[in-house]
Amino acid sequence: MPPPGAYDWLDVTEFPTVKVAAVQATPVILDGDATVDKALRLMAEAAAQGAKLVVLPETFVPIYPGNGWGRHAARFGGFDELWERLWENSVDVPGPAVDRIAESCRELEVHCAIGVNERESERPGSLYNTLLLIGPEGLLSKHRKLMPTMQERLFHGVGAGNDLEVSDTPLGRIGGLICWENRMPLARYAVYKGGPQIWVAPTADDRESWLVTVRHIAIESGAFVVSVPQYIPRSAFPDDFPVALPDAESLGDGGAAIIEPTGGNVIAGPLYGEEGIVYADCDLREGLHAKRWFDVAGHYSRDDVLSRP
Repeated sequence: MPPPGAYDWLDVTEFPTVKVAAVQATPVILDGDATVDKALRLMAEAAAQGAKLVVLPETFVPIYPGNGWGRHAARFGGFDELWERLWENSVDVPGPAVDRIAESCRELEVHCAIGVNERESERPGSLYNTLLLIGPEGLLSKHRKLMPTMQERLFHGVGAGNDLEVSDTPLGRIGGLICWENRMPLARYAVYKGGPQIWVAPTADDRESWLVTVRHIAIESGAFVVSVPQYIPRSAFPDDFPVALPDAESLGDGGAAIIEPTGGNVIAGPLYGEEGIVYADCDLREGLHAKRWFDVAGHYSRDDVLSRP
């Protein structure tokens, strides 16, 4: 984490225009180091296009445990090799992978939000679905998904909920949630109270209905939303992937998009069916304009009524 006072110089009355990049990419499945290498290349590509915030998908390192194959982990047998390889290629926070991403952020002068499978090497065992925000100064925040969804519960522990926060950065106030956490009203509100101006939403949901969720969040939060699903073609899985795959050409079709806060309009994307990066220039004054009409944690909150036991 950055030292106390690291961003004391920020003028919170300024509302910059920030170029953001939603990076729809496929991990190098079950190879953590190679996936981080790919993330660094994609960060450099986005930075070369002027992006200052680069957002990558949920559990990008080293794979999302998709329903097509992950649900079979409910059996007690047959998944030990997969579990070992997943754990060996997951990320310690802090740790070497985080250090590499932070160094790239320093060199490129960008911030990066990335989803990882998080492990604790000092206590081998559970994994967590974790969203990291990393800047030139290092790790800014770490959020563990509060409630893994369906088959994810066979792989990930639950988050403690003490990390629902917004980070002050030179790009503005950045917050967000992971995948279907974005459908949890109380979790959203806990983050809204921090006044996010840019909301990151890494996900594995490639359905059109997901766009309804993130468009609503843009309106509700008064923040630009960067939604980054995964793109996972069957061809990306290695020949020695240790469990059976479904008979489908795509296990995640993408849908990366960026949404503005005044009307919930999609201003970049959605991108389906391929890897790629979508970009948008986000004028944070638009969030200020939106909150004149509706400030969910301000003049429209009514905590005095709605927070009663």
